[in-house]
Amino acid sequence: MTVADISWLPGYPCARGGRLTEGFLMRVFVTGASGWIGSAVVPELIGAGHQVIGLARSDASAAALTAAGAEVLRGTIDDLDVLRNAAAASDGVIHLAFKHDIAFSGGFQDAADADRRAVETFGEALAGSDRPLVIASGILGLAPGRVATEQDGRLDHAAENLGEAPRARLRTAQATLALASRGVRSSVLRLPPTVHGEGDNGFMAALVGIARDKGVSGYVGDGSNRWPAAHRLDAAHLFRLALEKAPAESVLHGTAEDGVPIRAVAEVIGRHLDLPVVSIPEEEAGAHFGWLGGFIGLDAPASSALTRELLGWRPTQPGLIDDLDKGHYFRTPSA
Repeated sequence: MTVADISWLPGYPCARGGRLTEGFLMRVFVTGASGWIGSAVVPELIGAGHQVIGLARSDASAAALTAAGAEVLRGTIDDLDVLRNAAAASDGVIHLAFKHDIAFSGGFQDAADADRRAVETFGEALAGSDRPLVIASGILGLAPGRVATEQDGRLDHAAENLGEAPRARLRTAQATLALASRGVRSSVLRLPPTVHGEGDNGFMAALVGIARDKGVSGYVGDGSNRWPAAHRLDAAHLFRLALEKAPAESVLHGTAEDGVPIRAVAEVIGRHLDLPVVSIPEEEAGAHFGWLGGFIGLDAPASSALTRELLGWRPTQPGLIDDLDKGHYFRTPSA
Protein backbone atom coordinates (compact mmCIF):
# COMPACT_ATOMS: atom_id res chain seq x y z
CA MET A 1 0.00 0.00 0.00
CA THR A 2 1.47 3.39 -0.99
CA VAL A 3 0.44 7.00 -1.28
CA ALA A 4 -1.00 6.25 -4.68
CA ASP A 5 -3.40 3.53 -3.63
CA ILE A 6 -4.68 4.15 -0.09
CA SER A 7 -7.42 6.51 1.02
CA TRP A 8 -7.56 8.33 4.33
CA LEU A 9 -8.48 6.29 7.37
CA PRO A 10 -8.29 8.19 10.67
CA GLY A 11 -5.62 6.64 12.83
CA TYR A 12 -4.52 4.30 10.03
CA PRO A 13 -1.56 2.42 11.58
CA CYS A 14 0.87 3.05 8.75
CA ALA A 15 3.74 3.72 11.15
CA ARG A 16 3.23 0.61 13.25
CA GLY A 17 4.76 -2.83 13.13
CA GLY A 18 8.28 -1.40 12.98
CA ARG A 19 7.90 -0.07 9.44
CA LEU A 20 9.27 3.24 8.31
CA THR A 21 6.53 5.43 6.86
CA GLU A 22 8.14 6.82 3.72
CA GLY A 23 5.54 6.52 0.95
CA PHE A 24 2.61 6.15 3.36
CA LEU A 25 -0.08 8.70 4.03
CA MET A 26 -0.19 9.68 7.66
CA ARG A 27 -2.45 11.45 10.10
CA VAL A 28 -0.01 13.82 11.80
CA PHE A 29 -0.51 15.78 15.00
CA VAL A 30 1.53 19.01 15.03
CA THR A 31 2.06 21.31 18.00
CA GLY A 32 3.18 24.86 17.29
CA ALA A 33 1.44 24.40 13.96
CA SER A 34 0.72 28.09 13.39
CA GLY A 35 4.14 29.33 14.53
CA TRP A 36 7.11 30.41 12.44
CA ILE A 37 8.30 26.88 11.68
CA GLY A 38 4.92 25.18 11.99
CA SER A 39 3.26 27.43 9.42
CA ALA A 40 5.77 26.08 6.89
CA VAL A 41 5.66 22.47 8.13
CA VAL A 42 1.86 22.21 7.78
CA PRO A 43 1.70 23.00 4.03
CA GLU A 44 4.79 20.84 3.48
CA LEU A 45 2.98 17.87 5.03
CA ILE A 46 -0.32 18.53 3.29
CA GLY A 47 1.45 18.98 -0.04
CA ALA A 48 2.93 15.51 0.40
CA GLY A 49 -0.54 14.02 0.96
CA HIS A 50 -0.52 13.79 4.75
CA GLN A 51 -3.44 14.84 6.95
CA VAL A 52 -2.60 17.40 9.62
CA ILE A 53 -4.22 18.06 12.96
CA GLY A 54 -2.79 21.27 14.39
CA LEU A 55 -2.88 22.39 18.01
CA ALA A 56 -4.25 25.94 18.31
CA ARG A 57 -4.40 28.03 21.47
CA SER A 58 -6.17 31.06 19.93
CA ASP A 59 -8.86 31.94 17.42
CA ALA A 60 -6.22 33.47 15.14
CA SER A 61 -4.15 30.28 15.17
CA ALA A 62 -7.23 28.18 14.49
CA ALA A 63 -8.20 30.37 11.54
CA ALA A 64 -4.69 30.16 10.07
CA LEU A 65 -4.68 26.37 10.32
CA THR A 66 -8.11 26.07 8.74
CA ALA A 67 -6.99 28.31 5.88
CA ALA A 68 -3.95 26.07 5.38
CA GLY A 69 -6.14 22.99 5.07
CA ALA A 70 -5.45 21.45 8.47
CA GLU A 71 -7.85 20.18 11.10
CA VAL A 72 -7.86 22.22 14.31
CA LEU A 73 -7.56 20.94 17.86
CA ARG A 74 -7.94 23.66 20.48
CA GLY A 75 -5.59 23.57 23.45
CA THR A 76 -2.07 24.30 24.68
CA ILE A 77 0.92 22.15 25.53
CA ASP A 78 -0.19 22.34 29.16
CA ASP A 79 -3.35 20.38 28.29
CA LEU A 80 -1.76 16.97 28.71
CA ASP A 81 -4.97 14.97 28.22
CA VAL A 82 -5.52 16.77 24.92
CA LEU A 83 -1.97 15.97 23.83
CA ARG A 84 -2.24 12.33 24.93
CA ASN A 85 -5.50 11.70 23.08
CA ALA A 86 -4.36 13.49 19.94
CA ALA A 87 -1.10 11.53 19.80
CA ALA A 88 -2.87 8.22 20.40
CA ALA A 89 -5.24 8.91 17.48
CA SER A 90 -2.44 9.92 15.10
CA ASP A 91 0.14 8.09 13.02
CA GLY A 92 2.90 10.44 14.11
CA VAL A 93 3.65 13.62 16.06
CA ILE A 94 5.77 16.66 15.26
CA HIS A 95 6.32 18.74 18.41
CA LEU A 96 7.31 22.32 17.62
CA ALA A 97 5.58 24.27 20.39
CA PHE A 98 7.75 25.93 23.02
CA LYS A 99 6.88 28.76 25.37
CA HIS A 100 9.33 31.23 23.85
CA ASP A 101 7.46 34.22 25.30
CA ILE A 102 8.01 32.88 28.81
CA ALA A 103 11.54 31.66 28.07
CA PHE A 104 12.78 35.03 26.84
CA SER A 105 11.18 36.94 29.71
CA GLY A 106 13.16 35.10 32.37
CA GLY A 107 11.14 31.90 32.67
CA PHE A 108 13.26 29.51 30.58
CA GLN A 109 13.10 26.79 33.22
CA ASP A 110 9.30 26.91 33.33
CA ALA A 111 9.17 26.73 29.54
CA ALA A 112 11.59 23.80 29.51
CA ASP A 113 9.57 21.99 32.17
CA ALA A 114 6.37 22.35 30.14
CA ASP A 115 8.20 21.05 27.09
CA ARG A 116 9.45 18.01 29.02
CA ARG A 117 5.95 17.18 30.30
CA ALA A 118 4.58 17.34 26.76
CA VAL A 119 7.27 14.98 25.45
CA GLU A 120 6.67 12.53 28.29
CA THR A 121 2.96 12.58 27.47
CA PHE A 122 3.63 11.85 23.82
CA GLY A 123 5.92 9.02 24.86
CA GLU A 124 3.16 7.43 26.92
CA ALA A 125 0.67 7.68 24.07
CA LEU A 126 3.01 6.30 21.40
CA ALA A 127 4.81 3.63 23.46
CA GLY A 128 4.99 0.26 21.71
CA SER A 129 3.59 1.57 18.42
CA ASP A 130 6.78 2.28 16.43
CA ARG A 131 5.11 5.50 15.34
CA PRO A 132 7.29 8.62 14.84
CA LEU A 133 7.80 11.47 17.28
CA VAL A 134 9.90 14.36 15.97
CA ILE A 135 10.75 17.26 18.27
CA ALA A 136 12.48 20.56 17.59
CA SER A 137 15.58 21.43 19.59
CA GLY A 138 18.50 23.84 19.24
CA ILE A 139 22.14 23.85 18.18
CA LEU A 140 23.49 27.06 19.72
CA GLY A 141 25.99 26.35 22.48
CA LEU A 142 26.56 22.65 21.77
CA ALA A 143 30.22 22.90 20.77
CA PRO A 144 31.47 26.51 20.88
CA GLY A 145 34.46 27.25 18.68
CA ARG A 146 34.27 24.16 16.50
CA VAL A 147 31.87 22.67 14.00
CA ALA A 148 29.21 20.74 15.91
CA THR A 149 27.93 17.49 14.41
CA GLU A 150 24.92 15.30 15.07
CA GLN A 151 27.13 13.25 17.37
CA ASP A 152 27.61 16.18 19.78
CA GLY A 153 25.24 17.21 22.52
CA ARG A 154 25.53 14.69 25.31
CA LEU A 155 25.02 16.37 28.67
CA ASP A 156 28.41 15.23 29.94
CA HIS A 157 30.04 16.85 26.91
CA ALA A 158 27.94 20.01 26.88
CA ALA A 159 29.70 23.34 27.07
CA GLU A 160 30.62 24.32 30.60
CA ASN A 161 29.05 27.73 30.09
CA LEU A 162 25.72 26.25 29.02
CA GLY A 163 23.24 27.41 31.66
CA GLU A 164 20.96 25.13 33.64
CA ALA A 165 17.85 26.14 31.70
CA PRO A 166 19.34 25.25 28.27
CA ARG A 167 20.60 22.04 29.86
CA ALA A 168 17.02 21.30 30.86
CA ARG A 169 15.98 21.47 27.21
CA LEU A 170 18.94 19.27 26.29
CA ARG A 171 17.69 16.74 28.84
CA THR A 172 14.30 16.80 27.12
CA ALA A 173 15.96 16.01 23.80
CA GLN A 174 17.80 13.09 25.37
CA ALA A 175 14.58 11.85 26.98
CA THR A 176 12.98 11.94 23.53
CA LEU A 177 15.73 9.76 22.08
CA ALA A 178 15.39 7.34 25.00
CA LEU A 179 11.78 6.70 23.95
CA ALA A 180 13.20 4.49 21.21
CA SER A 181 13.65 1.81 23.85
CA ARG A 182 9.90 1.97 24.50
CA GLY A 183 8.89 1.40 20.91
CA VAL A 184 8.69 5.01 19.68
CA ARG A 185 10.47 6.03 16.46
CA SER A 186 11.76 9.17 18.13
CA SER A 187 14.08 11.77 16.62
CA VAL A 188 15.39 15.20 17.57
CA LEU A 189 15.79 17.85 14.89
CA ARG A 190 18.17 20.57 16.03
CA LEU A 191 17.58 23.94 14.43
CA PRO A 192 20.12 26.72 13.96
CA PRO A 193 19.64 30.00 15.84
CA THR A 194 18.41 31.68 12.70
CA VAL A 195 15.75 29.95 10.64
CA HIS A 196 15.23 32.77 8.21
CA GLY A 197 12.73 33.85 5.59
CA GLU A 198 10.15 36.50 4.86
CA GLY A 199 8.08 37.20 7.97
CA ASP A 200 10.83 36.15 10.41
CA ASN A 201 10.63 37.94 13.76
CA GLY A 202 13.56 36.12 15.36
CA PHE A 203 17.25 36.86 15.79
CA MET A 204 17.82 38.51 12.40
CA ALA A 205 14.83 40.79 12.78
CA ALA A 206 16.06 41.66 16.27
CA LEU A 207 19.50 42.61 14.92
CA VAL A 208 17.89 44.87 12.35
CA GLY A 209 15.82 46.53 15.08
CA ILE A 210 18.86 47.02 17.30
CA ALA A 211 20.81 48.59 14.43
CA ARG A 212 17.98 51.02 13.75
CA ASP A 213 17.76 51.91 17.44
CA LYS A 214 21.52 52.32 18.01
CA GLY A 215 22.36 53.98 14.70
CA VAL A 216 25.08 51.45 13.94
CA SER A 217 25.15 47.85 12.73
CA GLY A 218 27.27 46.01 15.25
CA TYR A 219 29.13 42.76 15.71
CA VAL A 220 31.24 41.53 18.64
CA GLY A 221 35.05 41.56 18.47
CA ASP A 222 36.29 40.98 14.93
CA GLY A 223 32.94 39.47 13.87
CA SER A 224 34.51 36.25 12.63
CA ASN A 225 32.29 34.11 14.88
CA ARG A 226 29.87 31.98 12.89
CA TRP A 227 26.22 31.03 13.18
CA PRO A 228 24.64 28.19 11.21
CA ALA A 229 21.48 29.03 9.33
CA ALA A 230 18.63 27.56 7.30
CA HIS A 231 15.67 28.89 5.38
CA ARG A 232 12.41 27.90 7.03
CA LEU A 233 11.12 26.14 3.88
CA ASP A 234 14.21 23.92 3.88
CA ALA A 235 13.70 23.26 7.60
CA ALA A 236 10.05 22.36 6.99
CA HIS A 237 11.07 19.86 4.33
CA LEU A 238 13.50 18.25 6.76
CA PHE A 239 10.79 17.85 9.39
CA ARG A 240 8.71 15.93 6.84
CA LEU A 241 11.65 13.70 5.92
CA ALA A 242 12.28 13.01 9.62
CA LEU A 243 8.64 12.09 10.16
CA GLU A 244 8.57 9.78 7.17
CA LYS A 245 11.86 7.95 7.42
CA ALA A 246 14.24 8.93 10.23
CA PRO A 247 15.24 5.80 12.18
CA ALA A 248 14.52 5.63 15.89
CA GLU A 249 16.91 7.60 18.11
CA SER A 250 18.08 9.89 15.28
CA VAL A 251 19.72 13.24 15.97
CA LEU A 252 19.33 15.53 12.97
CA HIS A 253 20.78 18.94 12.11
CA GLY A 254 18.70 21.38 10.11
CA THR A 255 21.63 23.54 9.00
CA ALA A 256 21.70 24.54 5.36
CA GLU A 257 24.84 26.62 6.02
CA ASP A 258 27.45 25.45 8.52
CA GLY A 259 28.39 28.94 9.64
CA VAL A 260 27.81 32.50 8.47
CA PRO A 261 30.21 35.12 9.95
CA ILE A 262 28.25 37.59 12.04
CA ARG A 263 30.30 40.44 10.59
CA ALA A 264 28.93 39.53 7.14
CA VAL A 265 25.41 39.78 8.59
CA ALA A 266 26.20 43.17 10.13
CA GLU A 267 27.57 44.41 6.81
CA VAL A 268 24.37 43.54 4.96
CA ILE A 269 22.29 45.25 7.64
CA GLY A 270 24.51 48.32 7.55
CA ARG A 271 24.30 48.52 3.76
CA HIS A 272 20.50 48.27 3.67
CA LEU A 273 19.97 50.74 6.51
CA ASP A 274 22.80 53.05 5.40
CA LEU A 275 24.47 52.76 8.81
CA PRO A 276 28.11 52.39 9.82
CA VAL A 277 29.25 48.85 10.63
CA VAL A 278 31.18 48.77 13.90
CA SER A 279 32.80 46.37 16.34
CA ILE A 280 31.25 46.24 19.80
CA PRO A 281 33.66 45.25 22.61
CA GLU A 282 32.69 41.99 24.25
CA GLU A 283 32.23 43.65 27.63
CA GLU A 284 29.70 46.06 26.08
CA ALA A 285 27.69 43.43 24.19
CA GLY A 286 24.97 43.21 26.82
CA ALA A 287 24.39 46.95 26.90
CA HIS A 288 24.38 47.23 23.11
CA PHE A 289 22.48 44.11 22.06
CA GLY A 290 20.25 43.63 25.10
CA TRP A 291 18.95 40.06 25.46
CA LEU A 292 20.95 39.11 22.35
CA GLY A 293 24.20 40.10 24.03
CA GLY A 294 24.76 36.65 25.47
CA PHE A 295 24.40 34.98 22.08
CA ILE A 296 25.65 37.27 19.35
CA GLY A 297 29.34 36.71 20.06
CA LEU A 298 29.16 32.91 20.15
CA ASP A 299 31.08 30.95 17.54
CA ALA A 300 28.71 28.03 16.90
CA PRO A 301 29.09 26.50 13.43
CA ALA A 302 27.33 23.18 12.86
CA SER A 303 27.36 20.56 10.13
CA SER A 304 24.39 18.63 8.72
CA ALA A 305 26.49 16.18 6.71
CA LEU A 306 25.23 13.10 8.56
CA THR A 307 21.62 14.25 8.27
CA ARG A 308 21.94 14.82 4.53
CA GLU A 309 23.46 11.38 4.06
CA LEU A 310 20.80 9.69 6.20
CA LEU A 311 17.69 11.37 4.79
CA GLY A 312 18.78 12.75 1.43
CA TRP A 313 18.00 16.31 2.52
CA ARG A 314 19.13 18.88 -0.04
CA PRO A 315 18.42 22.53 0.89
CA THR A 316 17.32 24.57 -2.12
CA GLN A 317 16.30 27.95 -0.69
CA PRO A 318 18.44 31.14 -0.51
CA GLY A 319 21.21 31.31 2.08
CA LEU A 320 21.11 33.81 4.93
CA ILE A 321 23.11 36.62 3.26
CA ASP A 322 21.15 36.30 -0.01
CA ASP A 323 17.89 36.27 1.94
CA LEU A 324 18.87 39.41 3.86
CA ASP A 325 19.81 41.05 0.58
CA LYS A 326 16.27 40.51 -0.73
CA GLY A 327 15.25 43.40 1.51
CA HIS A 328 12.20 42.04 3.33
CA TYR A 329 13.91 42.28 6.72
CA PHE A 330 14.26 46.04 6.24
CA ARG A 331 10.70 46.99 5.38
CA THR A 332 9.08 49.32 7.86
CA PRO A 333 5.55 48.47 9.08
CA SER A 334 4.06 51.07 6.73
CA ALA A 335 6.00 49.76 3.69
